[in-house]
Parts: sequence; C-alpha cells; structure tokens
Amino acid sequence: MTHAIVARQAGGPEVLELSPIDRPVPGPGQLLIKVAAVGVNFIDTYKRGGVYKVDYPFIPGSEASGTVEETGDGVTGFSAGDRVATAEGVACYAGYALVDADKALPVPDGVDDFTAAALPLQGITAHYLINSTFEVKAGQTVLLHAGAGGVGLLLIQLLKAKGARVITTVSTDEKEALAREAGADHVLRYEGFGAKVRELTNGEGVHVVYDGVGKDTFDDSLAALRVRGTLVLFGAASGPVPAVDPQRLNSGGSLYLTRPTIVHYLRDAKERRWRSDELFAAVADGSLKVRIGAKYDLADAASAHTDLEHRRTTGKVLLVP
Repeated sequence: MTHAIVARQAGGPEVLELSPIDRPVPGPGQLLIKVAAVGVNFIDTYKRGGVYKVDYPFIPGSEASGTVEETGDGVTGFSAGDRVATAEGVACYAGYALVDADKALPVPDGVDDFTAAALPLQGITAHYLINSTFEVKAGQTVLLHAGAGGVGLLLIQLLKAKGARVITTVSTDEKEALAREAGADHVLRYEGFGAKVRELTNGEGVHVVYDGVGKDTFDDSLAALRVRGTLVLFGAASGPVPAVDPQRLNSGGSLYLTRPTIVHYLRDAKERRWRSDELFAAVADGSLKVRIGAKYDLADAASAHTDLEHRRTTGKVLLVP
C-alpha cells in the first residue's frame, strides 16, 4: 500500500483527500518510481475543478522526480536506483507513481530532487515557447506576464541569455524584486500595461507576448503587439479567453495568435532530450536558477492549490510525500 491525493468529484481544493491506494505495478515499458517531490501546476487545478475533463476518482499530477524502484518488461536505459524526473507522468500526487520509460528524463549529478521536480514542466514550457512557438532572436523585445511565477522566472533568464529585451508584469513589490533579480529590463503592474508597453517601445509594440494569464490580460496583450506581432496564449490563470473574432487580428496589425500545449512540443524522445538536457545542463552549471517558492506535505495538497489559485506563491510549488 501507499498513499495518494484523490479527488472523487470535480470541485474546489477541498475535494483533494489523502487516501490509501495499492502500490502501482509497472507494465511493459514503464518505470515505478518512489516519488521524492511533485510539481504543482495550474493544469492540476483545471483538472481538479472540471475545466479539463477527467475520470473520477482522479489522482492529479504529471510532474515529479524520484528514484526508480522497478522496471517493466522491455525497459532499456534505466534500472533500479536511477534518478529520474518527468513532465508527462500520471497520478504523481502519491508516494509511488508510474512513468513511461520514454517519457522519463535522467537527472544529472549536481541537480537535487527538489530542483529536478520543479524544472520539467515549467522549464520545458519556457524552452519550447522561446525556441519553437516563437523563436526569439537577440535584440527583440518581449512582454511576458506573471514574471515572478515559476514559468516567468525561467523565461526571463532564458530570454536574457538570448539577448532579448524583457518587459514583464507582476502584482506586488515582492514579485517585482524577484523579476528584476532574474534579469527583467522593465517590470510593470497589470493596470494599463498595454499603453505602458507602447510608451516603452516608442509606440511600436513588442515582437511577442507570452500570456499565461488569459482572460484578464488578453485585450491589452493584443494592444501591446507591434505590426505582425505574435500573441502566445499558453495558459488561463484568470479564466479562459472568450471567443475571438479573427478580424481583431487584422485590425491590430496582421497579428498572429497561437494556443500551444506542451504535448505538441514533446513529439519524440529526441525532442524531449534536447529540451531537458539543455535545461538540466544550465541548472547544473549555475546559469539557470530555479526558484522553489513553497514546499507542502503531500497531505496539504488542498492548501497548495488554494495558494496557487489565489496567486500567493512565487516560483515553483512542490508537494513532498
């Protein structure tokens, strides 16, 4: 037996309960990992709350680090005792979890278990956003929202390493300090940010906006773009964006709008390893800092969800079994 956080119906954080479950058994091509830490992400709240449809009872969690306990038939390249992480697990809010071997990421020496759990989903998201969804070049100007969040802090560092000019939005003085420490060139509050971005860019606007907030920022994000600029809508922390008339993109300056998701940027093992190897190497050599804002006991998953949804957290939120 082991324990897991189980939601038996859709609802608020209160539906998350610590429950005993049978220890999973690895099938062909799978690893059983003893979970060291679990990443808490907005997608977990969407699934718990019913925004994304799942089957109940439901154990959240796709991101974790841990040690391989057992391997299923046909597994090569991993053995018991190996340290791994993943952004594509299932039911990771638990003491033990199953991970497909081809979706497991080797964790190098010099990267601890907490950092290994904090990096995959948000790190790979940041990587694909600026290398694939819109490939940022040196000298371009970028606006990103929630600069003190887990993805935001990583994005700022990775964008500055590319030579971009970074404008970001935050909600508090504390978060502004974190964004500036990460390297942001300009830090704004959300109120009226579209007009302020225009001022900072001499009326031209930015090349790209990375928007994980959604409904509350969408209109000003479009307004902040230059002609033929791109709005990358990669989340909806404030709620989903209402239906969009494509004519708005025309009148805004032949704009581009895309709604990416991580699964389409992890198409095969080669792509997974390209992204994860670059990220883990940057962490190991000290050029990329991963901020862990809070750790909660596994049993306190409801509190972690509450704090995340109310934007009380900075950096990465972890659960520790």
